[in-house]
Amino acid sequence: MERTVVILKPDSVQRGLAGEIIKVFEKNKLKIVALKLAVLGKELWEDHYKHHADKPFFKDTVDFMSSGPVICMILQGPNAIAEVRRLVGATNPKEAEEGPIRAMYATSTGRNLIHASDSPETAKAETERFFKDDEIYDWKDIDPEILKDRE
Repeated sequence: MERTVVILKPDSVQRGLAGEIIKVFEKNKLKIVALKLAVLGKELWEDHYKHHADKPFFKDTVDFMSSGPVICMILQGPNAIAEVRRLVGATNPKEAEEGPIRAMYATSTGRNLIHASDSPETAKAETERFFKDDEIYDWKDIDPEILKDRE
């Protein structure tokens, strides 16, 4: 099992798409192990996007991400990182194949609805950035009978 961080950006929350997006992940057998709604400050987003600090879109991205609530979550499943990125689609929704979330709902590269970890190392760092240990649930204890209809 692998875990990955997904952030539903302010545009997905404000447009009322959170439920639709989460449904896509759950239908693809990814389990939510952490979930929270938060308005996060510019300092956190500057740290999160520091690898883009020299890019022209950095300030706009930080301003946008701190402009309203986001939904931070951790999803778990087999090959979760690759599976989430497949379901999310290309950063530029105009380049996305038909079907992924961004192709269905995103309006532009700058308003592309979702952030998803791109590697195990990134997922680990983002988990530590956005969640406390006691906010993460360990699904190994779930009753398998509850999941029978999902198989």
